[in-house]
Amino acid sequence: MLQAIRSAITLPEIRNRILFTLFILVIYRLVSHVPVPGVDPEVLRQIRQAVEAGQAGGLGSLVGLLNLLSGGAVFNFSVLAMGVYPYVTASIILQLLIPVIPRLEELAKEGEQGRRKINRLTYFLTVPMAALNAIGQVNIFESIGAGLTNGQRVLPQWGLDRPEYILPTIVTIVTMTAGTMFAVWLGELITEQGIGQGLSIIIFGGIVARIPANVAQIAAGLTPVLTLAAFLVITVITVLGIVYIQEGERRIPVQYGRRVRGRRIVGGVGTHIPLKVNSAGMIPIIFAQAVLVFPAIIAGFFVNSRDAGVQNFAVGVVRLFSAGQTNQNVLSAEMVFYTISYFLLVIGFTYFYTDVMMQQQNLAENLQKQGGFIPGIRPGKSTETFITRVTRRLTLVGALFLGLLAILPYLLNFVSYVPPFGFLRPVGNNNLLLSGAGLLIVVGVVLDTMRQLQAQLLMRNYEGFIK
Repeated sequence: MLQAIRSAITLPEIRNRILFTLFILVIYRLVSHVPVPGVDPEVLRQIRQAVEAGQAGGLGSLVGLLNLLSGGAVFNFSVLAMGVYPYVTASIILQLLIPVIPRLEELAKEGEQGRRKINRLTYFLTVPMAALNAIGQVNIFESIGAGLTNGQRVLPQWGLDRPEYILPTIVTIVTMTAGTMFAVWLGELITEQGIGQGLSIIIFGGIVARIPANVAQIAAGLTPVLTLAAFLVITVITVLGIVYIQEGERRIPVQYGRRVRGRRIVGGVGTHIPLKVNSAGMIPIIFAQAVLVFPAIIAGFFVNSRDAGVQNFAVGVVRLFSAGQTNQNVLSAEMVFYTISYFLLVIGFTYFYTDVMMQQQNLAENLQKQGGFIPGIRPGKSTETFITRVTRRLTLVGALFLGLLAILPYLLNFVSYVPPFGFLRPVGNNNLLLSGAGLLIVVGVVLDTMRQLQAQLLMRNYEGFIK
């Protein structure tokens, strides 16, 4: 890796790509500190403190997830507060709709031209998704701030109930939507003219920028040296596990039959199908967090109900599904329920998303069209059954790993209540660097960027056949 970086710096074209990527990241970080017009900074500061202290319930968990995907811009309530999250949502929705809508399935089979059309549809879908996310995000901050401030609002002129609020509300929605499209455009610039996948690089930059503050928070404990040492050991072991699982694959041998074309004999070669252990990435973790947050959000609207029974039920639901935030430092039945539910949901969504992706690829049909077959397996339905069986066996390992990665902070929290391991409590306080999505993004982006860097070096070091 060090040799690849050294070689990349010496080549002007690759060096310019690296510098361009860093330049775009600097622009993104600067713009992420530009607030939306009309934001009350004092109310925003109180909301941020409540979320970081775990006093905002399920809404705080959702804000933490949005802050992760926006690169830390949510807590600033900047024009980039939504980051690239609406684009990611639109992309996931289209991926799930491809097997359902025949026209999208036809586009997916048209190769590069079909992918371009699907990308264009993703951009079109991102605009309304960004507008809806802007409305939802402002309402979430309004709901959190309602219980913290004395009538003060994070956006004093938000809403359509008064005529004088209509124009500021529209300006806020348009500004945040434009900020999302600007972030997506920056990501595309990195993909085209820089190194790595632009959208992933932007999220990666936001996570890395928060590392010093997270380390300082951990070091503020009663035993900073021991806690930091444990933090480093756990992080290194987790990173090694992520690399091992992410790079793990099952190679299914494929043989192509010989065919005579004119005077040539083509085919007869052997290759393999690489099936990844974890082909779902961090998507199941995002889905699981969204599902766990949703009941608390709905119940939050009935907490102040005049009916005592409805109010008590709503308070219980909020307490149960907000345990991951509100009870981080309390070993309780709600915390155990939240952790087990989180683990099972991640496993379920891993299987669901992997099955959807495998149906889109349609490996058995493509092999049969190209004259390929798996030795010992009949082409067609038998090949599809074999690939599905192998994929689900691999997915079991990847799903269990993702589930353990997602609940790692909560497991550390449980262990910290054992007397000899009390020093682990600051490490298990759901720290961003130890969260499943955070580490998975960091490691995945680094691996993907290094692959692209090595591919660029290999392409430029190729001497050709003339020499």
